[in-house]
Amino acid sequence: MEELAGILETVSEEWDIPMKVSLNLNLVLEELITNIIFYGYDDKNEHRIFIRLYKKDNEIEIQIEDDGKEFNPLLVAEPDIDESIENRKIGGLGIHFVRKIMDGMNYRRSDDKNILTLTKNIA
Repeated sequence: MEELAGILETVSEEWDIPMKVSLNLNLVLEELITNIIFYGYDDKNEHRIFIRLYKKDNEIEIQIEDDGKEFNPLLVAEPDIDESIENRKIGGLGIHFVRKIMDGMNYRRSDDKNILTLTKNIA
């Protein structure tokens, strides 16, 4: 995760991405990659997670591809954030924050891989 944060910092400087946007992108990537690592695999084998970053005009596109269990974050129900902590279900807040931070999310399953594409306006 530290290496990923460093790469994102370098790309943010090169692409002149505002600091607030860069920090939000780092938070999103950390949440999603951590979820893939902890919940996506049932084995001890080595797996690769591909992260691709693109800049198109005033938009950043992030594509995350993994060979973990099928998981579509768009199907995760919104948590009831008004519910008291004692009565609230565990989990789901990370995906909630990703939805709130990013401007667009698209998921597809192809060749036994999860492919999540995220977009963020930087203008």
